[in-house]
Amino acid sequence: MTTTERDAEDGAHLRDAAADDADAALAALAAQLEASVAELSSARERVAELQELRSQGLSWRAIVPREARPLIVETLTRTLDGLGAVGGRFRREEAVALHAEGETIAGIGRLFGVSRQRVSAYLQEHQQLLERCAARRDRPEA
Repeated sequence: MTTTERDAEDGAHLRDAAADDADAALAALAAQLEASVAELSSARERVAELQELRSQGLSWRAIVPREARPLIVETLTRTLDGLGAVGGRFRREEAVALHAEGETIAGIGRLFGVSRQRVSAYLQEHQQLLERCAARRDRPEA
């Protein structure tokens, strides 16, 4: 096998790995969206209950201490944090996959509506994650 063939094979492997990572991130995003829809539906029902209690003339001081956990704001915070985490992972892995398929950093920035510097940060974050994973695999078990 020539060096050029080896380089092409290595490039194909990197593209496949990047696509696999993006696919896994997309699956995680789908799962998080499903969970978020359920949580937000529950929160919407709780909002309607609070509105009903308020229309009955109850004060906030009377309502809030009796409110079941998680509070609406806790549900919203947890949901948004979850979506932010998996959404960020998906965006990063999608950028890596696009770059592995030959898209330029500037092109990815245009597609995502972010700066080239932001795309470079996505690519660097991905590389740092790979390096940390490799370091953990190489570490002898105690």
